[in-house]
Amino acid sequence: MNTPWQAFPDHLRLSVRLTPNGGRDAIDGLETGSDGEAYLKARVSVAPEKGKANKALLALLAKSLGLSKSSLSLLSGDTARKKILRIEGEPEDLIVRLCAITEGR
Repeated sequence: MNTPWQAFPDHLRLSVRLTPNGGRDAIDGLETGSDGEAYLKARVSVAPEKGKANKALLALLAKSLGLSKSSLSLLSGDTARKKILRIEGEPEDLIVRLCAITEGR
């Protein structure tokens, strides 16, 4: 299966499909779209206005991965459902953490 992340020497790029107004903040696992691209499914309870859903997504992932919010940033998809995030850190460590929060879902 494809993975939703790409490793670089000092960071990871993560593809995310975000559902705003999702009733709760949660990571819903991994999914492969009809285009064959893999992404992490996430939902947040806030509405997609003035970047609130994006901020909630970054906070949710930072907390889930045990990272500071400042180590995550939005590279693209500001107003789209599909987003690309940059996560600063050691790629192998980040992949282990991502696998831990997505397995068994």
